[in-house]
Amino acid sequence: MKPIPLAQLQRGHVLVVGDVMLDRYWYGSVDRISPEAPVPVVHVQREEDRLGGCGNVAFNLVSLGAQASLLSVVGQDAAGQRLAQLLAHSGITAELGHDPSLSTTMKLRIIGRQQQLLRADFENLPDHEVLASLSQRYTELLPSHQAVLFSDYGKGGLTHVADMIGLARAQGTPVLIDPKGHDYSRYVGATVITPNRAELREVVGPWRGEEHLERLAQGLRRELRLQGLLVTRSEEGMTLFDDAGAMHVGAQALEVFDVTGAGDTVIATLAALLGSGLSLREALPWANKAGGIVVGKFGTASVSWAELAA
Repeated sequence: MKPIPLAQLQRGHVLVVGDVMLDRYWYGSVDRISPEAPVPVVHVQREEDRLGGCGNVAFNLVSLGAQASLLSVVGQDAAGQRLAQLLAHSGITAELGHDPSLSTTMKLRIIGRQQQLLRADFENLPDHEVLASLSQRYTELLPSHQAVLFSDYGKGGLTHVADMIGLARAQGTPVLIDPKGHDYSRYVGATVITPNRAELREVVGPWRGEEHLERLAQGLRRELRLQGLLVTRSEEGMTLFDDAGAMHVGAQALEVFDVTGAGDTVIATLAALLGSGLSLREALPWANKAGGIVVGKFGTASVSWAELAA
């Protein structure tokens, strides 16, 4: 792979739009089973908060050396305030809408003996009026960015995604989407979408071998008028389907410790490189390398330019 100068990455400014979350971790020791129920008792000794959802995507971008703006909506609650604090110290330009009726999405993970024992989710859907105001801000921000990344977690933050895609493509701006759900029709016209194996199977059904997968993937790509469809395949690596056919790269992970947020790292790396002028095929090996690095870390993590360039 041809080395990527840091200065080239720094020229790319990516607008991240989607569902931002607070990832909270409670770490502790486990020495006994509860007398009340057959569950472990965790003596919590340390707490940690991290940017989650599209916040982790944006943090991956700035970790790589690119510039990132984040457009999302949070509640007027403690979790929303904590997210604002984390964003203020992250290097990300935050554009947050606020909805008093919204509970900011938070995922609480309880960790004992280096294993996740429990995850508790706190969430509800944002008000559509708040989302409409974000659409206006999106239109204002779009001209100053070289790529747009939509991070869809199905929490309601991308109600107007079809219109947003159209605006970006009309300006010639690459659009990358981490998709969710069964209905991909709202992603029509994007540059590339990045489903994993399970997500793609939900949409096109099961496949029998590589040729069958390519027929299904290319059929979906043409139906959605995408430049590329990138399938992340865990231990099988990842495959890009485009007009030139299929480009496969094998997995590079030396040790898999935690796959949380690996998809965020892959699409963030793609967006940073497309925003700095590379093509999808040029960016793919780098995105694959970044994914291989991040699964060797615990929790929602990121990859630096130095790690990627090593």
